[in-house]
Amino acid sequence: MNRTDEIEIVAIDGAFGAEIRGVELARPLDDATFAKIERAFAEHLLLCFPDQHLSEAQQVAFSRRFGELQVHVLQEYRHPQFPEIYVISNVDPATDRPIGRHPDPGTLVWHSDLSFQRRTASATILYGRETPMQGADTQYADMAAAYAALPDNLRRKVEGRRALHDLDYSRSRAGAARMTEDQRRAAPPVLHPMVRRHKVTGRESLYISHHISAIEGLPAAESRDLLAELMEHATRPRFVLSHRWRQHDLVMWDNRPTMHRATAFDTGAERRVMHRTVVLDSI
Repeated sequence: MNRTDEIEIVAIDGAFGAEIRGVELARPLDDATFAKIERAFAEHLLLCFPDQHLSEAQQVAFSRRFGELQVHVLQEYRHPQFPEIYVISNVDPATDRPIGRHPDPGTLVWHSDLSFQRRTASATILYGRETPMQGADTQYADMAAAYAALPDNLRRKVEGRRALHDLDYSRSRAGAARMTEDQRRAAPPVLHPMVRRHKVTGRESLYISHHISAIEGLPAAESRDLLAELMEHATRPRFVLSHRWRQHDLVMWDNRPTMHRATAFDTGAERRVMHRTVVLDSI
């Protein structure tokens, strides 16, 4: 059993996020220990748990402590025994060798997980089972800080507006495989406010994503230009944290006030196997 007094929370200097030391997530978490992790998550938005050794069942069990888990509409990425796990792997299970292409190009662009659903995501929990020696960092943008620093002219353009989030459109733009008709019916485009208030912290944040296909009430060209300007602002270095993966890191982040993207790596020489679980936001 983990002990609450052994947990150390170390904030990341100059950025949001914290590293959690002294906890083994494969072992049972009592209520006091879990409450401490929950408080740290609410405060820091992103938590890194280094050197974790989890089975699939243990990752699902830990993730489920935070709420209901998503089963992704893209069934080709689902783990065969644990459908709550979205597998991002460039390793061919038949040959046990890298396939030489990125398994999910949609992860390489700035986005917020599940913004394409009516019920969006609160936490994403990503476990690095195998991580490359070089590349494949994950970058995170603090959208609350970006919104607080938004120039007045841009703030006026987004307040009260909604944007249309569309997974199939997003995958097409990223060069990923298009969705099937059944998948499109299961995940139709959905409108979300461009500014959201966090249910726990009360802070407002910009809510944009590569999944956005249009801004309600704006012509297509104006919509594209505004989104590009907002993306450029929100992903400036002062708002971005970059995580260099180590083998067996587990990182969880709050999708409501953040965006993220993966960076490229040598998909023909390096192995990268990531298991992702996503906690649905409360209704």
